[in-house]
Amino acid sequence: MLKVLNPGFYTSIQDLGRLGYRNVGVPIGGCMDSISANLANSILNNPKSDTVLEITLAGPELQFLAKTTIAITGADIKPRINGASISNNKPVEVVVGDILTFGKLTNGMRSYMAVEKGFQSEIILNSRSQFKAITENVKLKKGDFISFYESTSYSIKNVGVVKRSRQFYENYELEVTRGPEFDLFSKEEIETFMTQMFTVSKNNNRMGYQMEERVVPHTISMLTSPVLPGTVQLLPSGKIVVLMKDAQTTGGYPRVFQLTNFSISVLAQKIIKDKVRLKLIQVT
Repeated sequence: MLKVLNPGFYTSIQDLGRLGYRNVGVPIGGCMDSISANLANSILNNPKSDTVLEITLAGPELQFLAKTTIAITGADIKPRINGASISNNKPVEVVVGDILTFGKLTNGMRSYMAVEKGFQSEIILNSRSQFKAITENVKLKKGDFISFYESTSYSIKNVGVVKRSRQFYENYELEVTRGPEFDLFSKEEIETFMTQMFTVSKNNNRMGYQMEERVVPHTISMLTSPVLPGTVQLLPSGKIVVLMKDAQTTGGYPRVFQLTNFSISVLAQKIIKDKVRLKLIQVT
């Protein structure tokens, strides 16, 4: 069992999301940076589907009420056990009474914490991910308790640190493929998208990232159509919005591009004023 002493800025329970319910309007949800979440689980020999905590910007204060092994990946928010620094990307043993805290964010935006065999919160529509109108709360709150299986012995034998390239956090290129409305735009307009450096605006969250720049204003009218995490929509003002994991299932703006899963994770680690550029790739 884990007790939440302080929830931090935005800490939530996430897994790979609710697949198979978009036809009834339920977003996929799940970990924003699935690459980091998968790494945390793999360090502990957990399946990728196991549930983790997604920690955004400022970390929580958590007390362990049972023995286990944890792994923290993603953004570096200077984790500490009982005041002593611990490393990201490495299995760490904890015992009853240990308190996990975090310090200053030094890179990225979101961290992921896995426990051995995963967190055991309530399953709703085949997922434990917190989401508005599906689960009771959208994020952790002070006094919450989260269940996990107590370890009888420490079974994680790998004591090395998994190397994670800083290039992942320094990468400013977002790989995209052609979206359904790509061909509605001229060669010159597409070139404008490709050469523009975009700035992450303050309007960013788990639903989507809006960019500050106006590039190709338009008057295109279209019926509401299916969208996915990673869909790049073009607003009439010329601004773009990249839909993220908690995005709606349909939208009424041109879907010019579609981010790759890797680039969704890259964007999920960007903060306000970070710069990104679109890179069109061919699907093979």
